Amino acid sequence: MIRYEGKQIVIRNWTPADRDDWIYWMSPGRYWQKFDGPYYPRKSKEEIVQQVETYYQKLEKGTLEAPGKGLAISDKKTDKLIGNVGWYWESRETNWLCAGIAIYDPKQWGSGRGYEAFGLWTDYLFQAMPEIVRVDLRTWSGNFGMMKLAEKLGYTKEACFRKARIVNGKYYDSIGYGVLREEWEAWHPEGFQKDLVN
Repeated sequence: MIRYEGKQIVIRNWTPADRDDWIYWMSPGRYWQKFDGPYYPRKSKEEIVQQVETYYQKLEKGTLEAPGKGLAISDKKTDKLIGNVGWYWESRETNWLCAGIAIYDPKQWGSGRGYEAFGLWTDYLFQAMPEIVRVDLRTWSGNFGMMKLAEKLGYTKEACFRKARIVNGKYYDSIGYGVLREEWEAWHPEGFQKDLVN
């Protein structure tokens, strides 16, 4: 089991208790999705249910991928699901990955929960994959919260592809941030978690 604790949140494996909330928040039409890659097509509710069921089948059989492609974010006091973190390969051949985060309820935005979760997630990725030398974060110029989060964590703005994304019929820039392993480890020699809780 993977579990990293912050002051307000925990990033951890999904549990059976998350099932209904996970399906609810991932189903089409939730407000947070207007900011999380709104230029990509969304899965139907049926596809979401199948995705969640497949995860739990793998969990039960002990066949989940390692390192995990995603973790749940839960409230530290209640353990209630509030979001998720994930990653995908930009280029497997060169150990180049992109990471992401979603805090589902807008009432919790700006509370520092995303900062804790994405910092812990960055730590996890560098620890779990010794071959990677960088972690990327991709967003778009309309997602001010994500850009602010990247900069607060020390990620460097490395790319701006002008008018590369369309949201509600309007063009936005695609923005790329990155942090190198040596930078992250210099800032957090004992790990982000220790710096966060001290």
